[in-house]
Amino acid sequence: MFKVGNEFQDANIARTIRFTEKLFTKLNQVADQEHVSFNLLVLQCCKYALDHLETNSENQE
Repeated sequence: MFKVGNEFQDANIARTIRFTEKLFTKLNQVADQEHVSFNLLVLQCCKYALDHLETNSENQE
């Protein structure tokens, strides 16, 4: 299960990404509800997705 924490408070590499309006709105809502920054939530979502990523080699087994 995905839990929002604050392990990425020292993130310092700037990057520009684009979101759909619907995804941006939902992420903002969750960030507000969890009392974390939008940036921190996005970092945690990315880490969760990478930690649970099924790679091509796993698909072939």
